[in-house]
Amino acid sequence: MRTITHWIGGKSEPGTSTRTSPVWNPATGEQQAEVALANQVDIGSAVATAAAAFETWSQSSLSTRTKVLFAFRELVNQRTQDIAEIISDEHGKVVSDARGEVQRGLEVVEFACGIPTLLKGEYSDQVSGGVDVFSFRQPLGVCAGITPFNFPAMVPMWMHPVAIACGNTFVLKPSERDPSASMLVAELWAEAGLPDGVFNVVHGDKEAVDALLDHPDVAAVSFVGSTPIARYIHERGSANGKRVQALGGAKNHAVVLPDAPLDYASDHLVAAAFGSAGERCMAVSAAVAVGSAADELVAVVSEKARAVQVGPGRDPASEMGPVVTAAARDRIVGLIGSGADQGATLAVDGRGLTVPGYEDGFFVGPTVIDNVGRDMDVYREEIFGPVLSVVRTDSVDEAIALINANPYGNGTAIFTSSGEAARRFQRGVNVGMIGINVPIPVPMAYYSFGGWKDSLFGDKHVHGPEGVSFYTRAKVVTSRWPEVEQSTGASYHFPTAT
Repeated sequence: MRTITHWIGGKSEPGTSTRTSPVWNPATGEQQAEVALANQVDIGSAVATAAAAFETWSQSSLSTRTKVLFAFRELVNQRTQDIAEIISDEHGKVVSDARGEVQRGLEVVEFACGIPTLLKGEYSDQVSGGVDVFSFRQPLGVCAGITPFNFPAMVPMWMHPVAIACGNTFVLKPSERDPSASMLVAELWAEAGLPDGVFNVVHGDKEAVDALLDHPDVAAVSFVGSTPIARYIHERGSANGKRVQALGGAKNHAVVLPDAPLDYASDHLVAAAFGSAGERCMAVSAAVAVGSAADELVAVVSEKARAVQVGPGRDPASEMGPVVTAAARDRIVGLIGSGADQGATLAVDGRGLTVPGYEDGFFVGPTVIDNVGRDMDVYREEIFGPVLSVVRTDSVDEAIALINANPYGNGTAIFTSSGEAARRFQRGVNVGMIGINVPIPVPMAYYSFGGWKDSLFGDKHVHGPEGVSFYTRAKVVTSRWPEVEQSTGASYHFPTAT
């Protein structure tokens, strides 16, 4: 059995722990590797290596950093297909979807390539007699990223390119379910000329996470995952004096008004609900059908859901692959059943789907559940599977109230031909990212990604301008260069401008 090891100090390291975790092929249901799980000693080794590398990397010129970033960008671009195939084999998503994930990660690398402009400070001349004030930003030190299984390339690339470009060093703890993409990315960083120890990868579970949160030399922690774990990461990391951004779960709504183009809206709803088997933090899991839009919308969406081609991720004909593990499949199936038990209507039931030749794979078919109530489990819980719940409301204002009553506030969308309704919606919903006739409103890299309410703990969103702010801290310098012959002009009252 192949063992996936850590990456510390520019090379593969087995670590000192003897614990491992299985890595499955979700399409076949077979174990394809095992991954080493780090202990406190392994985390300590990675952090110490990163701390030593920080001493020189933080002093490197902006030109040196950008040369490495541009080289890394080219290498990732050249190896996109390889990374996508690794993702497909361990996560299960189709290769074309995985390529798109790598491309969205590359956009952040390209943003970070502009770090000389992004780190420009401010200068105020002659704020007082002979006094100037200026500011600049400096890196924090060792930064850690704890990332989820659903985007094993993109989400880490929301973090480490920006952190490294700002002069920090980085320890990545990816999901143990699909760890191999991070190892290839580490090799590409090394090939790009990044000094050893600046980027490190340690695999693990809660023991590794807690060790990172408690280590005194870790200055900042970035996390993406479920809301309960995000809250835990934020509380424990903050209690230990670390800067923390922790992105939590989601229950993303898409409101469909009667004036929306039905074919357009239904196409995008199906793609947003069932792409990547619904294992996206920005997947649409609740369609809010307003007024007369409901019956026809459910009928059309159900027809298109039945037509989705489900199969192994490596098959070019597949539009949707399996979910990541057998446990994930069983949980999703259970929630579908609870919807039916609690009074919803199963318009399309994806339970029991079998893909010929892949009978042991972790497959769940596209599922559409109509007449869902807000007290039902399928509405309250983050399903993270190919399940679209349809909730019916009488007006756009009722839809806005429904969304605002939900504890999550990650992303939401509205489908309409009315500019007035769209503007009322975008101003009224308490959500961090909004799409107008765009079902998955993930912003470009030069904007920042993040939600509101229980979808974010901490005050900074990830990547973009807020990412630069998160991975740096400001210094403000007030300077005076008096002539030697001048008297000191000192006084005991509080200094003011003159």
